Amino acid sequence: MPTGSWFRDWFNSSYYHLLYFKRDEDEADKFIRQLVLKLAPGAGSTMLDIACGRGRHSRSLAAMGFDVTGIDISEDSIKEALKYEQENLHFYVHDMRLPFRMNYYDYAFNFFTSFGYFRTEREHYNAIRTIAQSLKPNALFVMDFLNVHYAEDHLVHKSEEEIDGVNFYITKWFDETHFYKRIVVEDENFEEPLEYTEKVAKFSLGDFNDMFSFHNLQIQEVYGDYEFGHYDVRKSPRLIMMAKKIKV
Repeated sequence: MPTGSWFRDWFNSSYYHLLYFKRDEDEADKFIRQLVLKLAPGAGSTMLDIACGRGRHSRSLAAMGFDVTGIDISEDSIKEALKYEQENLHFYVHDMRLPFRMNYYDYAFNFFTSFGYFRTEREHYNAIRTIAQSLKPNALFVMDFLNVHYAEDHLVHKSEEEIDGVNFYITKWFDETHFYKRIVVEDENFEEPLEYTEKVAKFSLGDFNDMFSFHNLQIQEVYGDYEFGHYDVRKSPRLIMMAKKIKV
């Protein structure tokens, strides 16, 4: 298995879910509903949610009647997601760098910067290959990533947060190639603080265009926020790309 996998320990940590997912799921539902209105998928469309976490977006899509599969590298996340599995909602522990079904899905999604974690360029290309291969010809892939330039300009270097009696001390910084986030966790159940460091690659729209094109994905639309506003390289908080799998 590839080295440098910081995300394996962190994503399986209960503190990861406490920090990021003690939030109102209505916000996620709102974005998913807006996305479905824009895409107008056919009834019963097959969908793949890549890096699905505990499956909250997958559940929203399945509730609308689509046939949804969620995959994630975190065994703990999938264990939780499987509690909601039903006829049109499926979950698997899977590494997105490895193949997963071929020419099967009408849509694939990667939400909330669930990409850019790997050590090498080849691993990132492998993940895009997996996504492209999973799609039927002319199917659509939607990726939601941070906007590098906006993130640099609006970085909050230090912050603290207390959730359910657990204190999180967060430090953020970046270099030429990556964003970093160090999370120090203080929990009265442990004598010593726990420490995790996230590392996310700086990918621009041009970088994604190169990766996508190499695997026969052609970008159709680009948006800059969750209301699908115009993408501005400096002003937009998000980089949301819709790409079609083209026939070769």
